Amino acid sequence: MAERGLFSGVFARGGADTGDRAWLAAMLHTEAALARALERAGLAPAGAGAAVTEAADAGTIDAAGLGREAALTGNPVPALVRALAASVPPAAAAAVHKGATSQDIIDTAAMLLARSALAAVAADMSAAADAAAALAAGYRDTVMIGRTLLQQAVPVTFGLVAAGWLTGLDEARAGLGRVRAGRLAVQFGGAAGTLASLGADGPRVAALLAEELGLPLPVLPWHTDRLRIVEVAASCACAAAVLGKIARDVTLLAQSEVAEVREGDEPGEGDEAGEGTGRGGSSAMPHKRNPVAAIAILGCTRQVPGLLATLTAAAEQEHQRAAGAWHSEWEPFSGLLRLTGSAASWGTELLAGLTVDPARMRANLDAAGGFPLAERVSGLLAPAVGAVAAHDLVAEASAAAAAAGLPLRAALLGDPGLRGRLDAAGVTPAQVESALDPAGYLGAVGEFVDAALAAHGAAAD
Repeated sequence: MAERGLFSGVFARGGADTGDRAWLAAMLHTEAALARALERAGLAPAGAGAAVTEAADAGTIDAAGLGREAALTGNPVPALVRALAASVPPAAAAAVHKGATSQDIIDTAAMLLARSALAAVAADMSAAADAAAALAAGYRDTVMIGRTLLQQAVPVTFGLVAAGWLTGLDEARAGLGRVRAGRLAVQFGGAAGTLASLGADGPRVAALLAEELGLPLPVLPWHTDRLRIVEVAASCACAAAVLGKIARDVTLLAQSEVAEVREGDEPGEGDEAGEGTGRGGSSAMPHKRNPVAAIAILGCTRQVPGLLATLTAAAEQEHQRAAGAWHSEWEPFSGLLRLTGSAASWGTELLAGLTVDPARMRANLDAAGGFPLAERVSGLLAPAVGAVAAHDLVAEASAAAAAAGLPLRAALLGDPGLRGRLDAAGVTPAQVESALDPAGYLGAVGEFVDAALAAHGAAAD
């Protein structure tokens, strides 16, 4: 179980555990696998692998103590090796860390953590995608106003909005899967990437270590080739970007003045009956219904780009081992996996519980007074009067309607001058009424939603 801290409820949800105990377990798992590989290669006495594995699983090594001793060597592995070797019989002690360097253990542990974390993130992304698919299908034809540059544009459907979320989630999840399947690898190169201390047996031990851990064997040690780290981070950043976009949409749609969606009801901590503050309450304003899940996602995802930048900058490493750049990776890498995992966990809850208000969507659309359909009316007039004249006529009608506080329809059909120009162009009131119907100006929305749902179904098969 991950350590629980003051902010863990927001920033450490889900299954992406990269806390101190998880790191320690991954390093011990690597040391134990190395001992077993050495025994299988005939370079350690019989029973050494089992002895080291048993000691590694005992849970007696203190992460905080290793952290204090790390100040002497620049990383916690030397202290870990001493503690592990002291906890096994003398005959097995020689198998602890044989042929390895500290970076081998930490980098391999990072790959093990990434393997687990990426699987957890992908699972939550998949669940979130399923929830988005249900929204896309359920609201395929629910008309709402589309918004560009935060201003009302032309009609869309909420199904299209959810389909956009769905496609992003599916693509980000596929990216996580590609990295997890193809870019993780064991690290085992010894002091300078040559495995010289193991002689001719080095490559064979590396292959056995990879087999013990279930990690791919790279072409050669990658001590100062940090593309794997960057690619893990980038796949997480893509997932965070998708989740952040969804969360930002929800915060905007859930504003009191918009109120087209709201988060599902959740009781507060220790408030199983749903009484008291509950989810979304405010410490100062009893009336508030804050979109907590969306806000928490944004709190996580806003931190991710900076962590990705740090890891990318750290990829510039000197010779066969970096002086500081490698060390600078550990905490950003941990944080990026943790925050992405937390955002994905929140995203699953957000989408599964999202409440949609079609009536409010329609009311907001109607409140626009038909102005979002001005483009369509211009298109109706263009064949008869030309594109420029059509644009000018509708612009004049829009200005008159806005000045009088009237809907566009009233200006087009109620003003005698404008009505006469429409009649002269052969445009009937029924045609104008039809052009101002938002449901008739949705383009390929239904086709796009269906395509997103079909792609999601194919990805799940």
